[in-house]
Amino acid sequence: MKVLAALPNYSLYCREAKEYLKAHDCEVIENETNGPLEFEQLKELVSDIDGVIVGVDVWDAKLMSLAPKLKAIARFGVGVDNIDLEAAKRSGVTVTNCPGLNTESVAEHALMLILSILRYFPSLNQQTREGKWKRVMVKELYGKQVGLVGFGSVARCLAEKLSAFHCKIKAYDKYPNMEEAERLGVEVCDLDVILKESDVISLHVPALAETYHMLNEENLTLCKDGVYIVNTARGTIVEEAAVYNGLKFGKIAGYGSDVFEFEPVSKEHRLFEFENYVCTPHTAAESYENYHATGMKTACALLDVFAGKEPEYKLA
Repeated sequence: MKVLAALPNYSLYCREAKEYLKAHDCEVIENETNGPLEFEQLKELVSDIDGVIVGVDVWDAKLMSLAPKLKAIARFGVGVDNIDLEAAKRSGVTVTNCPGLNTESVAEHALMLILSILRYFPSLNQQTREGKWKRVMVKELYGKQVGLVGFGSVARCLAEKLSAFHCKIKAYDKYPNMEEAERLGVEVCDLDVILKESDVISLHVPALAETYHMLNEENLTLCKDGVYIVNTARGTIVEEAAVYNGLKFGKIAGYGSDVFEFEPVSKEHRLFEFENYVCTPHTAAESYENYHATGMKTACALLDVFAGKEPEYKLA
């Protein structure tokens, strides 16, 4: 079987998974660039592959039609908004993902962004390196009201970490896990309550039609003046034009994001003009520990499909 590892640096960070595939008679073709593969690059690689390990590269009906031998797509992560599940079903391609494996890494990243925007860490670090001695007043995280939009595994892990700061935590979720909320001391409530009462809002919902621009110009008006917002979920959840205005006019005191509406971004992105905007290039899940676990999980998923077995976390 021939497997395409479409995410970059597969040999570097998923060496055990690659060796595991090879030990089961798989030839592994790798992404030799430093970023996601675009359609024009992928179409040159997919004609004879049996399986693919997908990062954030897009797999739509057009690309799948160029891969007649394709049997399985293993998403290296959780979100599958970059995979056309209906097209996969029509083509008889099994799709899997890896829920829960990146939880710790993403939750730590969210906490880092919260602390960074509260304490202006990135800009103070840069200015100090430039020989400046700028002093600023900051907000402490201790005791703040934190609202979690979405209450899946990452949000619950973040809630555990926030308990050390004695934060008062509320969460909104369409299908809330009430048992976990009770265990963590989290109050489940409506989205409007989160927006109106939170000092800090952290976003943890998937990219769906119903969550597109979930945080927008209209509902930002419900938020406290000087709210802090963090997004480690998906860029489309947030209307970036509304965030721009919120930062410009002081409605938002700080915004931290690992994701953008359109990725990758150029250095001309307009949010970069704000000192109280902190960003990272969609790297929240990129820890050595997560790559090892997810690498093995995706390898096992492909091998299960090749062997005619039902893989874990099958989506299509």
